[in-house]
Amino acid sequence: MVELKQQHSKPTPIVPEKSVSGRTLMLLIAIMTFLCAVTLGGVILIQKSALAWSQDVGREVTIQISPVEGELMDANLRLAETIAEATKGVANARALSIEESEDLLKPWLGEGLDLTELNIPRLIIVRLSDPANADLETLENELKIIKGASLDRHDVWRTQLNSMAGTIVFSGVLGLVLIILATLLATVFATRGAMATNREIVDVLHFIGASNRFVAKEFQGRFLKIGFRGALIGAIFALIFFVLMGALSSNILPNSSSEQVSILFGTFSLGIIGIFWILMLVPIIAGLTAFTSRMTVRRFLSQIAW
Repeated sequence: MVELKQQHSKPTPIVPEKSVSGRTLMLLIAIMTFLCAVTLGGVILIQKSALAWSQDVGREVTIQISPVEGELMDANLRLAETIAEATKGVANARALSIEESEDLLKPWLGEGLDLTELNIPRLIIVRLSDPANADLETLENELKIIKGASLDRHDVWRTQLNSMAGTIVFSGVLGLVLIILATLLATVFATRGAMATNREIVDVLHFIGASNRFVAKEFQGRFLKIGFRGALIGAIFALIFFVLMGALSSNILPNSSSEQVSILFGTFSLGIIGIFWILMLVPIIAGLTAFTSRMTVRRFLSQIAW
């Protein structure tokens, strides 16, 4: 850092490291990086969960058998299981018990209801060993011999799920870009403020022969340090946030709420890839801060009539 040295005094940098503007900008960058990291982490968690949902849904189809007068439900269930297991690409088929079927209705109808008098459709969960080559057309045609039987391929659910995940990811990326742009705008204002505050020093440097490029480089170095420190603080706090949220979701929330959160976001585990991308925000934001500062200084100096 270029310094003006006076006798019996400490060197004075062009942009004081502990200036108010420097501390304020570092705090702002830390906050913005934290928001970026939380947004990015949320996108990663939702993307991972959506991928897991899609894979699980894609490996299953459901046979539903509605009660029909004169038909024996147990016999129809066994026949449907036999037909399904003989179909190409099917690993196994299992009929849900009456208790399991009733449990599926409890979240909608509530606890304590007597469902024995209701003619509840029975379900058969069919696991696919090879979803790409499973002969579901043949399975659907052969099930027509069973009255009240229908095949649900879950294609609509997969399409809606992928669409929802894509929308959330796009919104997250858009929010990430907007936060970074806000950080860069703050850097522009902080740089221009630093230039105005240190105008006398910049004038002296110019008159002793320092080029605009040299002055811009000095400001870039200072803002690179500020950006790196702020981004590192924000990233560390974001990682701590995800660790705390994971602990809260598993230890403090009720079991039912914890299960719902786990369904939506998994276990709040970012994994190696998630941690890597959050840490990558540090050099990215620091580099963008330094570059923005350099371009702002050069533009500012080019507009000054010396």
